[in-house]
Amino acid sequence: MAKKSQIRVKAQRGKDTSQRTRKKRANSATQGIKFQLVTFLTQHSSQSFDFKELCKRLLLKDKKSKIKLEEYVQELVFSETIIKKDDGSLQINTEPDDVTGTIDFVNANFAFLVSPGVENDLWISSEDLMGALNGDKVKAHIYETGRGKKLEGKVVEILERAKDTFVGKIQILAKYAFVTPDTRKMFYDIFVPKDRIGKAKDGDKVIVKISKYPEGNDNPEGVVTQVLGKAGEHNTEIHAIMAEYGLPFQFTDELESEAGTLSTVITESEINKRRDFRNISTFTIDPEDAKDFDDALSFEELPNGNYEIGVHIADVTHYILPDTELEKEAYKRATSVYLVDRTIPMLPEKLSNELCSLRPNEDKLTFSAVFEIDKKAKIIKEWFGRTVIHSNRRFSYEQAQEIMDANEGEFVKELLILNDLAKKMRDERMKKGAISFETDEVKFKLDEKGTPLSVYLKIRKDTHKLIEEFMLLANKKVAEFVYNKEKGKNKLTMVYRVHERPDQEKLKTLSVFVKKLGYNIETEGNKISQSLNEMMEQAVDKPEGNALQNLAIRTMAKARYSTEPLGHFGLAFSHYSHFTSPIRRYPDMMAHRLLQIYLNGGESASASTFEEKCKHSSEREKNAADAERASIKYKQVELMHLNGNGVFEGVVTGVTEFGVYVELVENHCEGLVRMADIGDDFYEHDPKNYRIVGKHTGNIISFGEKVFVKVKSTNLEKRNIDLIFVKNLPKSLKNKGTDSSSEKTENLKRGFKEEYGFDL
Repeated sequence: MAKKSQIRVKAQRGKDTSQRTRKKRANSATQGIKFQLVTFLTQHSSQSFDFKELCKRLLLKDKKSKIKLEEYVQELVFSETIIKKDDGSLQINTEPDDVTGTIDFVNANFAFLVSPGVENDLWISSEDLMGALNGDKVKAHIYETGRGKKLEGKVVEILERAKDTFVGKIQILAKYAFVTPDTRKMFYDIFVPKDRIGKAKDGDKVIVKISKYPEGNDNPEGVVTQVLGKAGEHNTEIHAIMAEYGLPFQFTDELESEAGTLSTVITESEINKRRDFRNISTFTIDPEDAKDFDDALSFEELPNGNYEIGVHIADVTHYILPDTELEKEAYKRATSVYLVDRTIPMLPEKLSNELCSLRPNEDKLTFSAVFEIDKKAKIIKEWFGRTVIHSNRRFSYEQAQEIMDANEGEFVKELLILNDLAKKMRDERMKKGAISFETDEVKFKLDEKGTPLSVYLKIRKDTHKLIEEFMLLANKKVAEFVYNKEKGKNKLTMVYRVHERPDQEKLKTLSVFVKKLGYNIETEGNKISQSLNEMMEQAVDKPEGNALQNLAIRTMAKARYSTEPLGHFGLAFSHYSHFTSPIRRYPDMMAHRLLQIYLNGGESASASTFEEKCKHSSEREKNAADAERASIKYKQVELMHLNGNGVFEGVVTGVTEFGVYVELVENHCEGLVRMADIGDDFYEHDPKNYRIVGKHTGNIISFGEKVFVKVKSTNLEKRNIDLIFVKNLPKSLKNKGTDSSSEKTENLKRGFKEEYGFDL
C-alpha cells in the first residue's frame, strides 16, 4: 500500500496512552443522565418506555435535565445504542456486539471509533477499517482480543462517507499519478489513472474526487476535478485551504443577478413605518480596512440628564426575504470567513458593502435596540424596532481612540461619555462572574503577492471595548426581551448564543496542573470565573501567560447556537443572542426575523425548525474558524520558511507523546520539537504534569517553560514547522526569565553573540 510516511511511535505505548486519554474523556462524557439512561434500559432490556415514563423513572423533574435527556435519546438512537419503536417508545438494542459511530483516524496504523454507545472509544487497526476514512460513519463489531487489552473493533459496514473530495499535491509518473492529500488525517495517497488527471502538471495542487474507495490493501482511486496551481504559491495554497474546508470561491451569476435587482431607493412609505433617527448624532466605529459597517451608535442627551443610546444594526432581512435564492445561500454559508488575505462573505457585495452597509452620509434602514441609560450605566428604558438612520461619521478604531486620548475632535463628548458607560458596564459584568480572557489575534503584513513581511498582534484599545460592550448589551437585552415576553406561558422560540459551564472533570484536571505552577482555581460554586480571571491576571507578564490562557480556554465548553435558553457562562448572562452582525452571521438574521414576529404579536415559531438551523450554523462557524486557523498557520510557516535563520526564544505550549510544541515569542509562530530530535536522552511523556522527563538524566521540559530553538525545517504544503532545541546555552542565558527590561535584553543578545557568533 502506498501510504504516507508512517508516524514513528512505539505502537504499544502510543496505543495504551491514547486509550487512557480517551477513556478519561469518555468516562466524563458518559456519566450523569446518559449513563443513567443506558443503565436503566439495560436493566430492563425486555421492556420499552416512552419519554415521559423515562423522566419519571430517572427522577428528572427540572426542564434542563429533561432537555438533556432528549438530546441523549436522539444521540443514542442515532448510534443505534437504543431503538425507537413505531409507537415512539424506547428500548435498549439487545445486539451489543455491533456499534455505530464515527471514525477518528489517529495515524496510519490505527483509528478509534467514537460512539456514545460504548464507554471507551474502540481501538481499530487500519487493516480492520474496511476502507473507512476519517469522519466516516460506520458499524463495527466489538470483540475481546484475549491479550489482556480492552475492547477492540472491526468495521463491518460503512454507513456514510464524510467526504468524497480531497485537496493535495499531484505526482505524475509514467503510467499513472498519485495525489498526496493535505489533510492530516488522510493516510492514503489517491491513485489517479493517467487519463483522469485533466490539465494537471507534476507538482500542481489539485482537487481530486474519489471514484473508488479503498478496499483491502488498495489505495482509493480518483479523478482530478480542478487544478488550483503550482503547489507552494500563495493563491494556490489559499485556494487549497478554501477547497479543503468547502468554502465557495464566488457567488453564482444567478445570485449576483438577484442581488442586483434589489432597489437602492428608500421610499417615504417605508420610512413612515419606522422610527426616524436621522436627526440624531450617529456614527460607526470599525477596523481601518472594513468595507461593511453593520452597526452604528446614536447618542442623545435627554432633558432629565440621562442618555438615549441607540444600537442600530443593518436591516438585512428587509432586503433578503424567506425562500429566495439569496436567503438559501446565506443559510448555506451561515457565516463570512476571514482568511489572512481575503474575506469570503456570506452576502454578495451589493448587499454587504452597499445596500446594508451603514455608510456615512446616507440614509439606511436598520433594526435597533434603543436604551435610556443613566450616568451610572443603569438601563432605565428599552425599545426594539425597525428604524432609519443617517450616519454622520465613519471612524476607524484608531481615529476614535486618538480623539478620546487628545480630548478634542469630532464627537469627542459623545465618545468620552460612551467610553465611561462602557467601562461601568464591563465592571458590572466582571462582578457578576464574566471571564475576562483576551486571546491574542495574529495579523500579517503582506506584500502585493501575498508574501508575509511581518506578523503582529491586534491591540485591543478602549474603542474596541466600547463597541463590544454596547453590542453585548443589545444582544443580551434582545434575548431577555423575547424570553420574558410570554411569562407563565410556553416560551417563544428564539435563537440563543449559549455557553455552558465547563466540564467538572476538565476543570479539576486544569486545577491540579496549574497548582503546580503556583496558581489556584476553583472547580465548584460561583467563584470559578473569578478564580480564572485572577489566575490570568497573575500570569499576564509571565512566560506561560498566553499558553496558560489557551489551555484554560480549551477547558471551557464551546459556545454554540441553540433554541434552548441555557445562558452564557463566559459572559455571565442568563440569556444572550446574536443580533448585531446580520451582514456576516446567519443566526443574527434569524434573531431579527423572530424578534419582528413577536413585536408584531405573532405566535411562536417552530422550535425544531430553528434548532436544526442553529446546529447547522454552529457547524459552519466551526468550519470557518478551522479554515481561518489553517490560513494563519500557512502564513506562519511561510514566514519562518523565509526568515527562519537564527535562534529564537520560545515558550512550551504543549507536550505530547511525540514531541513538544513551542510558540516563538518574537512572532507567535508555533512549531514542534519531535521526540526523535531531542538527542541528549530518551524522554518519556508525563501527561498528568504536562511535561516530558529524560529517562537517564532526569531532565524535565514542562508546559510554560522558556526554551531556545532553531528551525530545522518547514513544510508549506503540510503547514508544519519542525524545531530543534538549542543545546549548551551560555551561562548568561540559563535560568533567565522573559523580563522585558533593556538590561536583561541586552545581556541576552550579548550572550548569544558570544556563544554563536551571530545576533539573536
